[in-house]
Formats: sequence, structure tokens, C-alpha cells
Amino acid sequence: MQRRPIGRSELVIEPLVFGGNVLGWTLEEDAAFDVLDAYLEAGFTAIDTADMYGKGRSEEILGRWMKSRGNRAQIHLFTKLGSEMGPGKKGLSADYVREAVEASLSRLQTDYIDLYQCHRPDPETGHEETLRAMDVLVRSGKVRAIGTSNYTAEMIREAREISIIKSLPRYESEQPLYNLYDRESFEGPLQQACIELEIGVLPYFSLAAGFLTGKYRTDADFKKGARGPRVEKYNTDKGRRILAALDAVSDRTGASPAEISLAWLVAQPGVTAPIASATSLEQLKTLVAGVSLKLSEEDLETLTQAGR
Repeated sequence: MQRRPIGRSELVIEPLVFGGNVLGWTLEEDAAFDVLDAYLEAGFTAIDTADMYGKGRSEEILGRWMKSRGNRAQIHLFTKLGSEMGPGKKGLSADYVREAVEASLSRLQTDYIDLYQCHRPDPETGHEETLRAMDVLVRSGKVRAIGTSNYTAEMIREAREISIIKSLPRYESEQPLYNLYDRESFEGPLQQACIELEIGVLPYFSLAAGFLTGKYRTDADFKKGARGPRVEKYNTDKGRRILAALDAVSDRTGASPAEISLAWLVAQPGVTAPIASATSLEQLKTLVAGVSLKLSEEDLETLTQAGR
């Protein structure tokens, strides 16, 4: 399995990041420990969470799992700050960065975070203020590398210029919304900026909230369960074209639509590793198989054209 660096940092990971948004939500703690154990046993080490997932519950579950297993040194631990945690608890100001990191370290029961990410832009705080606060964290050893999520190409370029001019740490990664269906926000200027500036790309919603598993095909499917309404926006001509292409590639390869969707994503220029969640051991097997699958150029092109 080829491991990939995150930007120019010393962090090198496998081509899959476990999405911790499900922890304490659709994956309760006892079952979560089993899934996380299997994830590590499969040879993967990167886990992504955020302070706002379950208002801290995801971080707490991860902290208890790592402590009970004594495996912190084996894990590449990613978390995020900036989304609202309560009244006055949001954003990327220097004061809030200092407050948020201590809260995350406490919940995670660790003294360092491998990748600390700005969850979303803060229009009220300039890049320099945030980068200076991050610089303190990096110098103190509480954070190994920093990254962004939901930033535009312009924001990333502005932040990089400030990092160079002011001798501050650079953002090493970006988390964009990106999958076979949702391509507009990443492909183009943002993708070009990440490649040019050597920024690692960790796409979220890699399976389009489950749509790309092929489970949602009829109007009735989109009305079922907790996820049904969340994926209804994919019930379009474009969505049906993508499912048809996934079925065609599945017939040729024997792989499932979810595996094929992840394999397509891993093959895209600039992508370091997709973020994907599993709530069962069977789902985890699908994720592992997907990022290990190599598609032909013909199959990749078929899928790319279907999503345009």
C-alpha cells in the first residue's frame, strides 16, 4: 500500500482517513471500539474528527479508545476547530485557538495533535492572526502540522503568501467537499492551487452521504431512513448517469459501487486520501477494498464523464 505525504509535512499516511463524524452519532462507543480496532489492524492509521462532532463526543470516544488500547503513538490524529461549540465559542481568533486546542487535547487525552485544521473560514479574523496562534502551538509541540477545510483557492494562496512573508507555518492540507457527484468546488482553481503549492487534499463526503454506494435508486429509497432525505439532492439525471456508470464498471471489475467511487477519488490529481466513515465491520471492509482498487484508464474516464 503506497503511503502519501500530507503536503510537505513529516506526516505520511495510507490512502484512507477514517471519518470520526459518526462516533457517538450513528456509531456508539462499544461498536466504535471494534470498528476502530479493525481499521488499525487493516494497516490504516489516520483518523479525522472535529470538536463540533457531537459537541465533543467524537473526540471523547477517540480519547477513551486510544487510552484503553495504549496506541496513541500509532495513530495519525486529525481534528478541527472553528465551528460553533456554544455561545462565543467559534471562529479562528488567537484567543479562541488557544482555548479550543486545550479543550480538544483534554477530550482526546493526548498532549499533541498530528494535524490541526481550521474547519471553515472565519470572515472576522485575518489569516495572519490565526497563523501566529498556530505557530505558538507548533513551536510548543502541541500540534505537528496545520490545515484548512472549506477554503477557496484565493484564501489558500493568501494564507501561503503570509506564511512566507511572516515566516509562519504553512497550511499543509485542505479538506474540500469532493466526490464523483460533487466536483465543482474542488476541480479547477482549488485543485490547481493545492497541486501547485504542494498541499495535501483530504476530501470529505467521499461517498456523497451514501449515494455512491448504490443504495439509493428510487424515489422510495430517498424517503427511507435517517440518510434518505440527506441524499435526495442526488436524485437527478446526473446522479442516475453516475449510478449507471458505476454499475457498468462494477460488471467489468466485480467491485461494488462504493469501492469504485473511492478508487476513482484516490486516482484524481492532487488527492492524498479520502475521508470516509464506517459504522460496521462490513462497511469498513468496503472502504479498505476501495482505496486499494486500481481502475483502468477506460473505467476512470467513463466515471469522470458520467459526473460532468
